[in-house]
Amino acid sequence: MFKNEMLPELSNRWKAIQKEMARQGAEGCLLAGNVNLFYVADRVFSGYFYLPVEGSPFFFVKRPVGLKGENVYYIRKPEQIAEILAEKGIALPKTMMLELDELSYNDITRLQSIFTPEQTFNATAVLRKVRTIKSAYEIGLLRHSGLLHAACYSEVPQLYKPGMTDIDFSIEIERLFRQKGALGHFRVFGQSMEIFMGSVIAGDNADSPSPYDFAMGGSGLHSSLPVGGNGTVLTPGTAIMVDMGGTFTGYISDMTRVFSVGKVAPLAYDAHQLALEIQSDIVAIAKPGVATADLYNMAIDKVKKHDLLPYFMGYSQQAGFIGHGIGIQINESPVLAPRSKEILTEGHIFALEPKFVIPGTGAVGVENTFVVNADGIEKLTVLNEEIVELPC
Repeated sequence: MFKNEMLPELSNRWKAIQKEMARQGAEGCLLAGNVNLFYVADRVFSGYFYLPVEGSPFFFVKRPVGLKGENVYYIRKPEQIAEILAEKGIALPKTMMLELDELSYNDITRLQSIFTPEQTFNATAVLRKVRTIKSAYEIGLLRHSGLLHAACYSEVPQLYKPGMTDIDFSIEIERLFRQKGALGHFRVFGQSMEIFMGSVIAGDNADSPSPYDFAMGGSGLHSSLPVGGNGTVLTPGTAIMVDMGGTFTGYISDMTRVFSVGKVAPLAYDAHQLALEIQSDIVAIAKPGVATADLYNMAIDKVKKHDLLPYFMGYSQQAGFIGHGIGIQINESPVLAPRSKEILTEGHIFALEPKFVIPGTGAVGVENTFVVNADGIEKLTVLNEEIVELPC
């Protein structure tokens, strides 16, 4: 089912879930979503993962064929799960966890009719909580993704040709990422957010409000996916924000760099420099025990002192955060926002993205991936952060 060397890592994850199950009074946890299956099995499969509050997990597989291992059982329908557990002498849980935020209503009611629990808890919230703290193994995956991410960005200037549109530029960047091993699939939590690989946003398209809760919007090419590039021609004086996801290892690093066609407006350079200063200030004080809301408020205070608040995190529409946790999905915990109650903890990994939108120029700023270590935070996406000038 999974490589033997992954057993210690996966066992620790199972135990963390079981600890939360015991705390909430759940006797069993059944998972079926791709993200959580990958987390608990180190692979995506069609089927179910069942974890009792004590003991070993069970893997109930529909597809693909050929998976083998302890407690791996092939099934055609979920009703067989209860039958197999009964044959093993395992009682059905009176209280259980299901992914209430991810499964369909029909799936939930069907599983409840099979297990008939007296109480159902939300496994989605539990798994998102457990996944927040990354192990050394997971940090290693994100560290590797960060290295590949930065290596790709270092080649971006070579891809530019005068007369390109943002879509032309984006296609070349996407091709580069795929050549370097990017998986392409950009996993986002929630049905109200979606994007393709990332975004390349140029000029005033950066000020196009999007329905999605990303830091920057963009109108996109079609109303069915209103985010990202829209065909803007890259003319002199245009700022180009490249914000592609580092989808190299199953864990997503996040990184933004800004390019310009020739020189841009002085205000854009001032705002970009302020973004770098905000990042430096946060790096100086962020460590375990620091409230994420305090980091957000510190950034806002600095922006206010420089009279750039109208441009911060958007212009026509402003994002209400400056950072977010990342991992298997791009929007995990913790969130750096004013009403966040979260406290930085060793093992957190988050993207910090102070950005500005300057009308007539475009978006400027920076985004990097950081891991919270015992004594502070460490940047995993290391590359020049100044605006890179492209030829007119």
